[in-house]
Amino acid sequence: MRVLAALSGGVDSAVAAARAVEAGHDVVGVHMALSRNRDEFRSGSRGCCSIEDSHDARRAADKLGIPYYVWDLSDEFHDTVVKDFLSEYSAGRTPNPCVRCNEHIKFDTLLERAHALGFDAVCTGHYARIEIRDDGVRELHRAADAAKDQSYVLAVMGPDKLARSMFPLGTAETKSDVRAEAAARGLGVSNKPDSYDICFVADGDTKGFLQRALGESPGEIQDETGAVVGEHEGAYSYTVGQRKGLGIGRPAPDGAPRYVTGVDTSRNVVTVGPETLLSVTTLEADAAVWLAPDVPAGEATRCEAQVRAHGAPVPGTVTRHGDRLVVELDEPMRGVAAGQSLVVYDGTRVLGQATLAKRDI
Repeated sequence: MRVLAALSGGVDSAVAAARAVEAGHDVVGVHMALSRNRDEFRSGSRGCCSIEDSHDARRAADKLGIPYYVWDLSDEFHDTVVKDFLSEYSAGRTPNPCVRCNEHIKFDTLLERAHALGFDAVCTGHYARIEIRDDGVRELHRAADAAKDQSYVLAVMGPDKLARSMFPLGTAETKSDVRAEAAARGLGVSNKPDSYDICFVADGDTKGFLQRALGESPGEIQDETGAVVGEHEGAYSYTVGQRKGLGIGRPAPDGAPRYVTGVDTSRNVVTVGPETLLSVTTLEADAAVWLAPDVPAGEATRCEAQVRAHGAPVPGTVTRHGDRLVVELDEPMRGVAAGQSLVVYDGTRVLGQATLAKRDI
């Protein structure tokens, strides 16, 4: 097959491309330049898409003996990922930009361009597995290395994009094994630190990033009775379940810690309350992407629900109603916020994904 290998400049994508070459595919490497300020260098494991990353990607391609190109997708990334991030926080929701990046950039824009250029598949360094059933249905599964599993952020891609994707690292037992393989292959990125946090917030200060982009908007922090207990500089910078950095002047009457239980940006009010108000047993989510055609709509199905990339899955029952998912949990889940990505699993298999709707407190 003709395969387009996405080379980020990190060890995972380099080894994934190497495995694709070794499997006999006709591989071409491409680095997606996503940042509008690529002259800066990385700071350890923070940041990405720097000039350093593009150079590392080029060196990996040279070592593998494959053609290499740089595609400037910075405008697409800003318009579909960064703007969505700001818009969601402005509306009082908690987005996951990695999900949106995979949806709109890595498995939308990239796949469209690859298809137009005659490539059969796109290869990335994501940790997830694709299994093909006897009836031809492609299933997305968790990676062999649970600590590195990225099926949560890939669930949004849908069956059509899954059919044109390759994840060679899905069977890797540990990240240490991948680094050792990179070293054995002579890839200079074998000891390069992993990137983490939000790639376009390189300093890790999400609140500061939001304030610079959206401006300060002072308002009230209220408790569950409506009493004013503090002030904030912008409701958009708070998320349900948050405990630290609330700036509350006085403790709760019973001395128990307070948590953010609601964010209302239309009124510019943040609501706080006891931990007990954070727990829910029903999850409702919209804009569903379903990856299990053998599981029909309207049929209650046993599952495990996950609302954070590395959060603990909670058992329950999922029912799909059109593009809406409803999950009844066997036990309460806490800190659920509108805008989060809900992914439901059957064992290691991804059944589907949807975006959590606003809930009443």
